Amino acid sequence: MARKKKPLPIFENVTITDCAAEGKALARINDLVVFVPFVVPGDVVDLQVRRKKHSYCEAEVIRFIKYSDIRETPMCQHFGICGGCKWQNLPYEEQLKMKERQVRDQLTRIGKIELPEFRPILGSTKTKEYRNKLEFGCCNKRWMTREEIQDENLVITDKNAIGFHITGSFDKILPIEKCWLMDDFHNQVRNEIRDYALSTGMSFYDIREQHGLLRDIVFRNSNTGEWMVLIQFHYDSPEDEQLAKGLLEHISRKFPEITSLMYVDNQKCNDTFGDLDLQTYKGTDHIFETMEGLRFKVGPKSFYQTNTEQAYHLYSVAREFAFGAQPQTGDGEELPLVYDLYTGTGTIANFVARNARKVIGIEYVPEAIEDARINSQINGIDNTLFFAGDMKDILTDEFVATHGRPDIIITDPPRAGMHADVVQTILRTHPKRIVYVSCNPATQARDLALLDEDYRVAAVQPVDMFPHTPHVENVVLLEART
Repeated sequence: MARKKKPLPIFENVTITDCAAEGKALARINDLVVFVPFVVPGDVVDLQVRRKKHSYCEAEVIRFIKYSDIRETPMCQHFGICGGCKWQNLPYEEQLKMKERQVRDQLTRIGKIELPEFRPILGSTKTKEYRNKLEFGCCNKRWMTREEIQDENLVITDKNAIGFHITGSFDKILPIEKCWLMDDFHNQVRNEIRDYALSTGMSFYDIREQHGLLRDIVFRNSNTGEWMVLIQFHYDSPEDEQLAKGLLEHISRKFPEITSLMYVDNQKCNDTFGDLDLQTYKGTDHIFETMEGLRFKVGPKSFYQTNTEQAYHLYSVAREFAFGAQPQTGDGEELPLVYDLYTGTGTIANFVARNARKVIGIEYVPEAIEDARINSQINGIDNTLFFAGDMKDILTDEFVATHGRPDIIITDPPRAGMHADVVQTILRTHPKRIVYVSCNPATQARDLALLDEDYRVAAVQPVDMFPHTPHVENVVLLEART
């Protein structure tokens, strides 16, 4: 006979003391650390433990006894369920303090290296509607709250939804009525797509069973005022294509502001479309972003920093760290040779090209490298050279011997940080300066420790790209010791 599980405990009158990783807050009960979502330091609460380990547990609030003096009223009606903006209840000034401390703690604790005085974190110029890209899933089994499930009198006849995936439930979508992360125009379009689909009886995608017509929607906008909408369909029958065209025509007529309306029939098991041929229903297959007089072509598959205004501040810091506060411009051998690792669509490479003799960009995704080359052509930049392939395979001693030893390396790797082989090649290449841009200070700290014998950290600048979330970017300048 199976042994009955011991009920998980309830903790009463608990004071939340600090913020923790992944947007959660924490409390301490004797020697036990308790992680709690959607609370802030100073809240006094009763907690129901949902998951327990030896030295910590995860719990959720079942009653608020006292609200913290620093608590802020969340702006979003979906806060507490959506999970996308976990810190909306924390004043922005407090968010910045937490992010700055996160960078300091991780570089100190993980890196264990000598660090200079940090520059104060650069807060985002916009804390609402700051994103230029959002993606919404469509499904026929919407997320139901605990209250809805427990309400025996509630009858739900429509389970179709357009919104965000719930963390830990890949097949459930939380319906979103209004999201504050992007200009409100995207809410109007998304809700109109929902209403049209419901009024015409269009089927919504079933993630488990892999059928249903309306599957996914991607929005992009730019500081030039352009809008891109990409709708993913899943054709189950020949008639579905005409139904899809009907929706596209309706949206095209209703919202002439859309300059790029695209679609794709995605028959894969996931929503990625990097390997699919996309179709343009109206307008162009791209939009343009501008930055300091440069124009950047952004397609549906392009990577571009999702906070346009803050990206400019981030790249300006990277440029200052690389070339100094007043970098030289023009042609001539006195200008440095720069390697831009993990260049993406070449945004940083093209942004700093006027200050370099040549910029060599390397990126894993071939389509991104094509975008990088196009962006150089658009802006009349002729001193960039781009290569596609795995960084550890491209950046070798032979590559450096062929293209020249860089004076400066700018590196902006993915969250996992740099491969150990890449770090070793950088050490052998021995540039005068390394500018390390990171979206994950923990892996950045690990890599800084590997570089520490030959490089000292000369400057640290945290940059907030994503208000109301625990994510933070960090830029570090490393200078050769000899």
